Formats: sequence, structure tokens, C-alpha cells
Amino acid sequence: MSSPLGTLYLVPNTLGDHARQEQLASVLPSETISQAAKLQYWIVEEAKTARALLKAIESVSPLVCPIQEMQMSEWRGAARNAKYGADIKAVDLLKPLIAGKDMGLMSEAGVPGVADPGAELVLAAHQLGANVKPLVGPSSLLLGLMASGLNGQRFAFQGYLPHDNQERISKLKQLELESRKLQQTQLWIETPYRNTAMIMACLGSLAPQTKLCIGIDLTLATEDINTLSISEWRKRYPNEAACASLQNRPAVFLILA
Repeated sequence: MSSPLGTLYLVPNTLGDHARQEQLASVLPSETISQAAKLQYWIVEEAKTARALLKAIESVSPLVCPIQEMQMSEWRGAARNAKYGADIKAVDLLKPLIAGKDMGLMSEAGVPGVADPGAELVLAAHQLGANVKPLVGPSSLLLGLMASGLNGQRFAFQGYLPHDNQERISKLKQLELESRKLQQTQLWIETPYRNTAMIMACLGSLAPQTKLCIGIDLTLATEDINTLSISEWRKRYPNEAACASLQNRPAVFLILA
């Protein structure tokens, strides 16, 4: 008779790249912290980031073993792994789970499986018949939606928009049209160093009355969330230099036309 499968725990990470220990108590419940401390087998997006969170967890809850003794595999998604010549299948990383060991899946930031390649591993765990247990933690998408004042009953997450400026503008106009037709909030994220380009594209292509929310550094001490009409944003940021302070900071963008 085969041994029972382990449980795959989905462990949220903090949203900032620094001060993880200072953020811990305000963004992760004690149950999430204590469960993470019990796990020896991990699948993570970046080992360095995962070790930083575990080090912060260790300051408040003893780890099951030293961090250097943990089994930690990196997973960046099947497509991205293949691009860099890593022929790894999701199920290959779940061998401890098959052997009856509990495992943790940790995102680079926020919750696993949402705007995150971990979804492929979660699906693989389901296909094996393993239990999947999501733990409570911060999601920039939901926090941004909560704080935006826009439609929280009907919304759609769009991931990342195109990098090419013309394609980005075309996509923004399409999302604005869908938002107006369906009265649906559209939300997306951007690589922080492209924040200025994204803001300028929004201000240059969307209708004056469309509402835009920009949430910056969510859960951090420098958090800044504002919802204004495009015409009001244009007054605040008449050019790229005016919004330079938002560059290179984690952001979520939301519109409602």
C-alpha cells in the first residue's frame, strides 16, 4: 500500500525587497509563520529571497532545521526554465510530496500562484492527488483593489501589459473600452523600472474622465495609494520628470472607465 502524499503549503512572502523582519508581524498571521517554520522542503522562485524570509521567520518562530539544511528547489515556470535550458518538469520538484513529506511553495513576493509561476506546481500537486493548503498573506492585487474605490464586484487582472509603447497604448485603450462596456475594474502590474513609461502611456491615451488608481509600495512604510481621474493625474504629472519619484518602486495599476 502506497504511503499518503504530503501537503503542499502555499506560503506568502512579504511585498518589499527589504526590511522583511520589520514587515513580518503586520503582513503574515502567526499561523502562517508557524507553519512555514515547520517545513524543510521548499520550491521557490528565488532561493536568496526565500532564505531572507525564512531568516525573518526564524527570529520569531524556531525553524525545523537550519536554513542551509533545507532542500530548496527553484522554479520560474516551465516556459522560462526552458528558455534558459533547464529541462525541469513541475512534477519532478514534487518528489518529497510523493514520498509523504510536506512542502512549501513560496513566491518571490506576495501569494503563490497569483501573477506567479507557482500555479503550474499547484496544478501538478492536484493531479497527483495531494492536499493543497493556501496560507494567508499579502496580495498587492487585492490590497490595491480594496484601496482603489473602484468596482470590487467586477474586475479582471491583466498581468503585465506589452513593453512596446504602441502595443501598450493599444492595450490600454482596449482595456478602457472593456471597462466602460462592462463597468469592470481592470488591474495590472508592471516591472518597477517601467513605472514612468506606464504612467505616461496612461495619461497620454486614456479618456480624461477615466479613473486611474496607482498603488505604490503596498504594505511598506512608504506606501502611497491614490485614485484620480486621468485629467487630475495629468495636472499632477505633466511630464516624466514629475513622476520620477514613482520609478523603481513596486506598483499596481487599476482603471475604471
